[in-house]
Amino acid sequence: MTYKHNPKTKGSGIYGCIPQKGLCPMQCKDCFFQSGRSYLEPLEEHLPNVPNMVDMAGRVVRVNDGHDSSTLTDAQIDDLNKVYQHVFFNTSSPHGLERYKAPVVLTLNPGEMTDKSFHKLDPIPQNLMFVRFRANAWNKWLLREAVEYYTWRKVPVVITYMAYFFDSEKVEAAKETHYLFQKRTLNAYWVIPEYKRHEIEEAFEDNALVYTCGYKGTHQCARCGNCLREYFATMERLR
Repeated sequence: MTYKHNPKTKGSGIYGCIPQKGLCPMQCKDCFFQSGRSYLEPLEEHLPNVPNMVDMAGRVVRVNDGHDSSTLTDAQIDDLNKVYQHVFFNTSSPHGLERYKAPVVLTLNPGEMTDKSFHKLDPIPQNLMFVRFRANAWNKWLLREAVEYYTWRKVPVVITYMAYFFDSEKVEAAKETHYLFQKRTLNAYWVIPEYKRHEIEEAFEDNALVYTCGYKGTHQCARCGNCLREYFATMERLR
């Protein structure tokens, strides 16, 4: 199979890697990967999507920019750690994070948890790179709780703003004041406007461990740096 580079990560030094076939069993609503609008469509033709080991020399490999690393076997994880010089894993499952033997990013509030609760790790694994919170216009209270819980424990929190393609009752109610329909990378979605982001983020402006995915409202990884900074910070901690 010909490797396909995620257009979002182009120019960043980060390359996506999805070793699995098919849809993610997590089935999170509004997931870009399984929405039918992914850069890997049709999935049955382009998965697995694994970059060449030689091409990745000096680059960072992000395992599962789609799908979920929790579905990988221990043998697969060991192979990925051997093949790539710099690798980190993404998952929405809080269980067994140490088994990745490399930095790992945890999505705190996947699927049905998005507006209700978040994973609370205790103790904090040494290889936890940062936690990712799925934010929207109406779950600010949950974001504040997650930030308080994790930054008190010295874990960085990266806010990822949800973009919606299919209308839900909450998106419909928030459209006029909190959402705009516009293009993000490849496709158009209902996205949160800049002023609303600033309103959400002002509560954390003095917290050095809170970041947003992207830079100043942009969505490309090349001007962001969160993953690169926290990957190498985690590797230093694990030495």
